[in-house]
Amino acid sequence: MNFMSVKEASLKWHISDRRIRILCSEERIEGAVKIGRNWSIPEDTVKPSDARKGKKKKYSGLTYDFKKIDILKNKIDSHRPLSKNLTNSLHEKLIVEWTYNSNAIEGNTLTISETKVVLEGITIGGKSMVEHLETINHRDAILFIENLITLREDLSEWNLRNIHTLILKEIDKDNAGKYRTENVLISGAKHIPPKHFELNYLMQKLIRELKNDWLNFHPIVKATLLHGEFVKIHPFSDGNGRTARLLLNFELMKNGYTPIIIKNEQRAAYYDVLDLAHTTMNYGPFIKLVADLVIESEELWLSVLE
Repeated sequence: MNFMSVKEASLKWHISDRRIRILCSEERIEGAVKIGRNWSIPEDTVKPSDARKGKKKKYSGLTYDFKKIDILKNKIDSHRPLSKNLTNSLHEKLIVEWTYNSNAIEGNTLTISETKVVLEGITIGGKSMVEHLETINHRDAILFIENLITLREDLSEWNLRNIHTLILKEIDKDNAGKYRTENVLISGAKHIPPKHFELNYLMQKLIRELKNDWLNFHPIVKATLLHGEFVKIHPFSDGNGRTARLLLNFELMKNGYTPIIIKNEQRAAYYDVLDLAHTTMNYGPFIKLVADLVIESEELWLSVLE
């Protein structure tokens, strides 16, 4: 294999030497290796995309009638502030059911009652330590995003990595909070995630889209896109699904909507609408799934408020 220097790559791609070195350090130039203080780049490497530029993505299916959802939200808001007892009751139910279902989707075998017991600090015989840790970690990740909302913090790559670190705490220390360094395939999906050396660029772009391109979208559309585009990138070696569902609810809760629970029995339909969004950019069916769950969640809250 023939290599070229930073200077040669700069002349070939019409990018400054300094920018080339930054791209190499961010692992966005495939095959680049550092020898001493200098970088060597394979001659046949494709010029990397510029994270600072790029056309807006052309999503479809983003139109939805959110009138019923917003009417229900206004009814819930009229009851705020909720009593401490009711708040605690709803919160406990949320943590148990959200943790159980999100982990079950990923293969955790704890039942919902076992999940509740583990969250109370009791060990279940016959279940692995990893399954126990996944339960505790998911609870801690929920508390973390709730704290971000309380502090009115926007989502950043730093906070996103912290969420993932909590998900894999004591399970996979080497990969917790770190973007994958290998390429992956997703079993059962048509979509193939991007190459590992593109991840820094794509994650930066995702945060910019969230903060700039999606500003005028309804919060439910924003939340769905955030979940879908994050999973499409698949930045981590493990824990992407759990992290994505946390991000979805972070965006909903930040905007005053009740959190949703994608149930384990909905797994097949959930994966289908995700793969459709990833391969066609049509988010319509996924937005409908999320919207239906928001209505279900809002009606549950109102059933105990009225």
